[in-house]
Amino acid sequence: MKNIHDKLAARGARSLSDRELLALLVDDLQLADTLLESAGGSLSRLACEELPRLRMMGGLGLQRARSLVAAAEFGRRVSVSQAQAIERMGKTEDVVRFFRPQLEVLDYEECWAVYLSATNRILEHRRVSQGGVAATIVDHRLIVKRALELLAMRLVLIHNHPSGTAEPSEGDRLLTERLSKAAGLFDIRLVDHVIIARDGHFSFHTAGLL
Repeated sequence: MKNIHDKLAARGARSLSDRELLALLVDDLQLADTLLESAGGSLSRLACEELPRLRMMGGLGLQRARSLVAAAEFGRRVSVSQAQAIERMGKTEDVVRFFRPQLEVLDYEECWAVYLSATNRILEHRRVSQGGVAATIVDHRLIVKRALELLAMRLVLIHNHPSGTAEPSEGDRLLTERLSKAAGLFDIRLVDHVIIARDGHFSFHTAGLL
């Protein structure tokens, strides 16, 4: 542990590996290895664990589990704050950076719409649906109605998959097609539909489906 503390002092926290950073938080290098192994090597997956399960992993205990949960939430809130400073949304990466912190931790589906000007300036972003573990009902007519009210020229649709896989369902594909056609009647372009999951994301635009 002394080597990690020395490295932190000399080169800063950004120089630490995931393993070293986790070891500092739990004050035990071997325990850090166990926790990372249990989470498939992913700090993101580890950060999504609930407190009751986390405290049992590798004999972590309640106190250190609380510290990890607090650290994960601190990081998530910083990411949300930074993302909300984005004024334009021109790329899929912008969408993912904006929404991942708030969507990947949910155990139910939410769907959001982002309304954009012709130059991709964000006019508004709002939740348009909240559902269950496997699905949420979205009314594409209400999304288009709001776009008209805002005089938006472009739209981005975003929702999460709590299952962990970002692969679109048949319902996702159908919603995308309906929204794209409905918006197109008013010369509003559906730029992308992005699905965010813990193990990645899926972009209808990148996949050539829009």
